[in-house]
Parts: sequence; structure tokens; C-alpha cells
Amino acid sequence: MAGRERGGLSKLLQWVWFAFAAAAIYKELQKPADEREWNGQVAGVVPYDFRVPTVERVRERLWDPYGGFVSPQVFGVGWTLNLGRAWREVKERAGSDDFGLSA
Repeated sequence: MAGRERGGLSKLLQWVWFAFAAAAIYKELQKPADEREWNGQVAGVVPYDFRVPTVERVRERLWDPYGGFVSPQVFGVGWTLNLGRAWREVKERAGSDDFGLSA
């Protein structure tokens, strides 16, 4: 039974992602062709970026040690883990004696 529930949740999340992607594309297609930017937010919250990825954008979103733990996807809809920030956090915690386990 738990497997079916997990599968159901997975399907639901896929449909939600698809709906956000469709909404983002629809939003861009409503603009005149010369005003389309192919990046922005859906519902004022969920980021999207359908531009061709650049090295600079990949670095900015996936390896920014001083940014937040999540950042907008390099390409697509939603967020991604900022590996640079995660690595910085691991290094800082490894430098302490208690590894963040003490109260």
C-alpha cells in the first residue's frame, strides 16, 4: 500500500511540475516575440528559465558558496541545490569538534 501512495505522490508532483512548465511557456507566448525573455516566475513564486544555459549561469546557480542552499534551475522550472553552499557548510562543520551534533 505504501508503494502505491508513493507512486501517487510522485505522479502528482510530475503533474504539478508539468503544469508550472506549461504555465511558464504560455506566459512567455502571450508576450510579443521581441519581448519574450524565457525566464521569470510562475504564480510569483516558482522560477523558470528556458534560456540556453551558460557557464556563468551554471556556476552562479550550482556553485555559489555564499548564496542560499537552493537556487533557480539552470534550465527548466523550480529550484536546484546549490552545491557550493552545501560544500561550504560541510567544510565549516568538519572544522568543528562536534560536527554540529551537540546542543
